[in-house]
Amino acid sequence: MTEASEPQPVVFVVDDDDSVRRSLGNLFRSVGLQSQAFASAPELLQSKLPDVASCLVLDIRLPGVSGLDFQAELAEADIRIPIIFMTGHGDIPMSVKAMKAGAIDFLTKPFRDQDILDAAVRALERDQKRRDSEKAVSELRILFDSLTSREREVMTHVADGLMNKQIAAKLGITEITVKVHRGHLMRKMKARSLIDLLGMADLLGIRRTKC
Repeated sequence: MTEASEPQPVVFVVDDDDSVRRSLGNLFRSVGLQSQAFASAPELLQSKLPDVASCLVLDIRLPGVSGLDFQAELAEADIRIPIIFMTGHGDIPMSVKAMKAGAIDFLTKPFRDQDILDAAVRALERDQKRRDSEKAVSELRILFDSLTSREREVMTHVADGLMNKQIAAKLGITEITVKVHRGHLMRKMKARSLIDLLGMADLLGIRRTKC
């Protein structure tokens, strides 16, 4: 029985010029990258996009919604896809605005094939890291939710840097009881060490800043 293949990353191309869409699609396919092309921003949004690492190669000048406006719309909708802008008109203020808003790159047509390929690979790697991080946090949240309320309290105090004796005093329980809770939460969180547990607390955002 063969294993299911890993989902492949996708490069989305949005450009109103059909020849650009076709040439970029051929270029990405030539290096084994999947791509999907759209003539406008609304056309992209109306499609059911695959839930895989992806990036967006976006023309800055589009009919209707411009590339910069579309970038703002995606950010507003919390769609955090890395964007590579391309334009036939080198415009420094535009490029500065795009990069400040988080674009991966801003390429002026005609650009070298290697430049767009390098930018796409960087963008896909960034999106994969984000997805891996979000998945890890989601899995940690499930483990954290499996703790009892007392175990969560102990974990929070451990994350604050308190010793068992201090935690016991704060919670009004014995130091031995703290050790028991601590052992249970370490096992449930699958933490191999205190440093491991502190890293988990940071990812979950439960580590409090001491005054």
